[in-house]
Amino acid sequence: MIAGIPSPSSGVLEIGPLSIHAYGLMIALGVVAAIWLSGRRAERSGIATREQMSSAAMWGVLGGIIGARLYYVVTDASEPWREPARWLKIWEGGLGVPGGLLVGVLLGLWRARRIGIPISGVLTAVAPAIPLAQAIGRWGNWWNQELFGRETTLPWGLEIDKYPGLLFHPTFLYESLWNLALCAALILADRRWKPRGLFAWYVLGYSVGRFWIEGLRIDAANSGGGLRLNQWTALVAGALALASLVARRRRVPSEACPPTASSTSSESPESPSSPSTDPSV
Repeated sequence: MIAGIPSPSSGVLEIGPLSIHAYGLMIALGVVAAIWLSGRRAERSGIATREQMSSAAMWGVLGGIIGARLYYVVTDASEPWREPARWLKIWEGGLGVPGGLLVGVLLGLWRARRIGIPISGVLTAVAPAIPLAQAIGRWGNWWNQELFGRETTLPWGLEIDKYPGLLFHPTFLYESLWNLALCAALILADRRWKPRGLFAWYVLGYSVGRFWIEGLRIDAANSGGGLRLNQWTALVAGALALASLVARRRRVPSEACPPTASSTSSESPESPSSPSTDPSV
């Protein structure tokens, strides 16, 4: 037997008479951590109280769960849309991050606007909080022994009960560590440089990581052009985020730089009797 990272024998935690699905528990812990971090950041920046941010975040979480499940039901290669009995069984796995991000962010921003929180401030506050939630939530895949990568001989290979004697890339661990690093990098960048478009940086960073990690996975997935569906989604999302950052960077010089004295004089020449408008005066 090759030694590696063991997998849990069961995805259910038995605590007395209670049976807790570990997959759902990991998702819940990730949500709690994200709400705490985003609320703390919003309060420190002065855009909202923690209570206001929690209100917007809860709407975002609701939208995220609905969007993530819809994405899975509609796009998964096992065609769960054909079996209505499976649609609500979230504890068995099956949450598509792209759908969750799209619907969750839109619904959270809608709520934030309704209670008077600036949209740009909300996006900055949640940018590192979302990858923190993803980093914790990915451990649900470990409990369910799902979404692992191809075979490997690396010492950190993952053991799967159905395949004794073999090790597989622990893609859940790769994505968890990538998201933790992304969370830390965004917080550090925001503290030191205050970059505009922090949320776009999150989308770009997550898309890069998801693209290469998705390429390691061997679970059945819709694909085309040599790439899995989620790789194409990551490419599109990353390209849109990059385009947003480039466009924002091009706008900054024209917004930040005041007109020069020469250009002012050429466009609006002063008469000898008019008062001086030279900015150096």
